[in-house]
Amino acid sequence: MVVWSALNRGFSQINPIVPLLLAQSSKRITQNVIQKRFMSGGHDRTMFITPSRFQWHKFKDLIHFYVMLGLIPILGIVFYSNVFIGPATLTEIPEGYVPKQWEYYRHPITRFLAKYLNTTPQQEYEKYCHHIYEENQKKQLRALENRVMELMRERNDYQAYYYRQVIAKYYRVAKKASTDLEEVYGDQ
Repeated sequence: MVVWSALNRGFSQINPIVPLLLAQSSKRITQNVIQKRFMSGGHDRTMFITPSRFQWHKFKDLIHFYVMLGLIPILGIVFYSNVFIGPATLTEIPEGYVPKQWEYYRHPITRFLAKYLNTTPQQEYEKYCHHIYEENQKKQLRALENRVMELMRERNDYQAYYYRQVIAKYYRVAKKASTDLEEVYGDQ
């Protein structure tokens, strides 16, 4: 674009008609506020140039898709369960029958969710007991590790990261020999 502007300036100095043509074309552009593209043939069939509405149409398509996919089936299920199944009624429990945990809910959708998605209170209790058991085991291991470290520090024993069960007795033998030699020779 810069090159064409430079060329126009150069031609306007050479030819006096060029500035008049440029003025005419700029007048034409300012008069036509709406941009339009003339189709072939030069007749009145025109295509108006407008900004793209692709994002708006895509948004509407997605909204309609998800409404049809999710909202309408859910509303159908809720309508069916409320009209044809209805809420549960209280009746006496037959002798020897133990009711399931989901049978205590009144609404059919709540019963369905309690039966297939939620865990039973017994399962929750067992999971909690397992969690407590695991934490107790960790606590006992930490206490044992602290006791081992304390004894190692108290007895001035070998360092923990050098501990090898195979050579530990030899370390004790060498330590006893060094204390025996220290008794014999004394502090020098």
